[in-house]
Amino acid sequence: MLGGLAELTEVAVRHGVQVVALAIPGLPSAEVRRLARAAGAAGAAVRYLPSFLVALQREVVGSDMRTLDVNRLLGRRELHVAGHDVRSVIAGRRVLVTGAGGSIGSELCRQVHAFDPAELFMLDHDESNLHRLQLELWGEALLTDDSLVIADIRDRARIRQIFRDLRPEVVFHAAAHKHLPLLERHPCEAVKSNVLGTDILVEASLDAGVERFVLISTDKAADPTSVLGATKRLAELIVRANARDARNLGTGVFSAVRFGNVLGSRGSLLSVLAEQLRSGGPVTVTHPEVTRFFMTIEEAVGLVLEAGRMARGGEVFVLDMGEPVRIVDLVRNFAAQVNAPEVPIRFTGLRAGEKLNEALFSVHEERLPTAHPKVFATESGQGPEDLAGGLTALYAAAAGNDDEAARRALRVLLPGYGGTAPSLGAEVAAPAPYPDGF
Repeated sequence: MLGGLAELTEVAVRHGVQVVALAIPGLPSAEVRRLARAAGAAGAAVRYLPSFLVALQREVVGSDMRTLDVNRLLGRRELHVAGHDVRSVIAGRRVLVTGAGGSIGSELCRQVHAFDPAELFMLDHDESNLHRLQLELWGEALLTDDSLVIADIRDRARIRQIFRDLRPEVVFHAAAHKHLPLLERHPCEAVKSNVLGTDILVEASLDAGVERFVLISTDKAADPTSVLGATKRLAELIVRANARDARNLGTGVFSAVRFGNVLGSRGSLLSVLAEQLRSGGPVTVTHPEVTRFFMTIEEAVGLVLEAGRMARGGEVFVLDMGEPVRIVDLVRNFAAQVNAPEVPIRFTGLRAGEKLNEALFSVHEERLPTAHPKVFATESGQGPEDLAGGLTALYAAAAGNDDEAARRALRVLLPGYGGTAPSLGAEVAAPAPYPDGF
């Protein structure tokens, strides 16, 4: 027993506490907020014990993975990326998180909230997820303040209005379409959200004088072969182009972060695997040798926060994720840990746009060290000479819902990208929708 509730900050600092668990479901909401601020002052994240009713109703979430041997699933030790210094870019500032209702976005909100921002604005087009998140963070969800923002990032006028009214100083952009096989079939929707949406947010951030902007990208943006990878690569290039302008003007700092696959996120490999095991299998895997880089939600968000702290403008940050993991090995390790060691596996074939092995860096990119020993950076590389003109053609194709024109425009903007439309053969007819490689 280290002390009472009033001594939380002192105890957390003295012992280097990284997570504070509030295991008092009946605690008044005002006391919950006070303790969250006290934990944030010590650089600690906060976790809440849900009420009995919520615990009965909720679905399995990423934090339930703590009962598994995560190191064994990852093929490496789990890393704690974000340090106390992250507080310097969050505390006392107005912070906006897009895609706040998603797995990465909601974890970002939890950890940002722990660092005591002046305001935390949570933006999503799904009002139900926002309501649940506010209830979790504040212990109540009266919907009477500006913390919840319902908006579509593709709506330029609405985004400009939000930035004008709320004046965010730090922006974490997690909103995106991310399902690789579906985006192969619907490239115009990928362009509207992943490219145009990012362009609109960057433009609004520049106009509003945002201090720091961090884009959530993906390892599929490195030498992309899919619509998902191509659209996220263009999002990186948009951030880079504007970062250069912002740096010259001495205004904001714009950067990006690439993730591998995230364990425990909504619709991720583990959640689909658990469902297939629950229904008796078989488990579907695209190819016996397919590999992916994996990280936990906590690692991913820690990387985002560190990127926000270390960025100087234009970088893409990547976590040192060790060796890629064969998905069949991960499936077997997971099955063994939940006492289903004889899991049958059915191989369905790689789908359009999928790689057998992912890379964290393009062959044209240099891996650069940063102040964090487990985080690397790269300059985002040279984009097309006429990025603005190419984007205009791309947006016109997407606005007209012309899939083939959108694919052609992507190839013009990214000459190394050779994405093709999926066929209706056996490869694509596998039991979708499954996450990448699964």
